[in-house]
Amino acid sequence: MPVPNKWIKEVIGHKDTGKVPYNFMFSPPARRLVESHYKIKSIERELGFPIRMTSPKTIKPLYAPPEKYGQEIQDEFGVVWSTSAIDRGSPIKPCLSEADLSGYKFPDPDQPYRFDEIGDWLKRQGDSFLIIWIGDLWERATFMRGMENLLFDTKLNPEFVKELLYGISGYITGTMRVLFSQFEFGGVALSDDYGNQKQLVMNPADWRQFIKPLLKEIYNLAHENNRIVFHHSCGNNREIIPDLIEIGLDILHPIQPEAMDIFALKKEFGKDLTFCGGLRTQDLLPRGTPEEIKKEVRMLKEKMGKGGGYILEPGITIQADVPEENIIAMIDEARK
Repeated sequence: MPVPNKWIKEVIGHKDTGKVPYNFMFSPPARRLVESHYKIKSIERELGFPIRMTSPKTIKPLYAPPEKYGQEIQDEFGVVWSTSAIDRGSPIKPCLSEADLSGYKFPDPDQPYRFDEIGDWLKRQGDSFLIIWIGDLWERATFMRGMENLLFDTKLNPEFVKELLYGISGYITGTMRVLFSQFEFGGVALSDDYGNQKQLVMNPADWRQFIKPLLKEIYNLAHENNRIVFHHSCGNNREIIPDLIEIGLDILHPIQPEAMDIFALKKEFGKDLTFCGGLRTQDLLPRGTPEEIKKEVRMLKEKMGKGGGYILEPGITIQADVPEENIIAMIDEARK
C-alpha cells in the first residue's frame, strides 16, 4: 500500500501510481454493518483508508437522532430542521421569510466550540491525507430562504441574493482562517449542489454571476495556504466544469454516473481536474450482486484511474438500503 498522504498528492498531480485510491462515506446504519462485519471500531483507520475527513462542530450535527435532539433542531443560521438518525434530515423552516437581511445577523465562525475536537482528531490520523469540511454556499442559502424563493430572488431581488451569499461566504472564509492558523492538514471540502439529474437548477449565467466569484475567493484562500480544494456537487454540473477548472478546483465529487457520462468527463477534463466518485448508487449498489459490484469497481479503476486524477467512491454516501454483502464487495475490491 502506498503512503497515503503522498499517494493522494501524486494522484491529484495526475501521476499514474499503479493503484487507484478510494474514499467511502457511510450513513450510520451502513457504518454499523461494516464495523460488525470486520469486527472493528474505526473503519477508516483499521481498514487503512487513505483519505480521512472531519468538520468543525455544529449545533445541528449531520446525523441528529430524534431520541437525543427531539423532532426538530435549529442550526447556527436559524434554520429549523427535522431530525434523523439515518440521514441529514430536512430543512423545514427557513430563517428568511422575506428577501431582506436588515434584521439578520450571521453566526460567528470563530466560536471556539467549533474547533475544540479537531486537533486531537488530526493527531489520530497518522499519515493519511486529511480534509476538513468548511460548509456550503448556495446550498446554505437555499436552506435559509427556501429553494423556490431563492431562485425567484435571483431575478426579482438580485442584490439580496448577492448580499446573502456574500454573508455565507464570509462565514466559510472565516472558518478557513481559523483552521489554517491552528492546524496542519491537506485540504478543505465544500458541499454545494448545483444540479439535478439532467441539468443545473439555475441558468449557467446566473451561477457565474452569483456563485462563481465567491467560489474563486474560497479556492484562492485555500491555495494561498497550500491546501487543495475538494468540491462536492451532486447532479449534472457539466456546463460549469470548465468554470470550476478556471478558478482552480482540484477535486470534483461525486460525478454521479446516473447524471453525467463520467468517461466523457475524464476524456475532456481529466488532465485538469481530479474526479472522485463514479460508482453507481441508484441501482448497482442497492440492487446489484456482489460480483457485479466488483466488476464495476475494476472497470472504474482501469478506465477512470488511467493517468491518475481519479479517486474511487460511490456517487453518494452509502445508505441503509445497500446490503451488507454489496458494501463489503465494494470495499474489498477497492482495496486490492
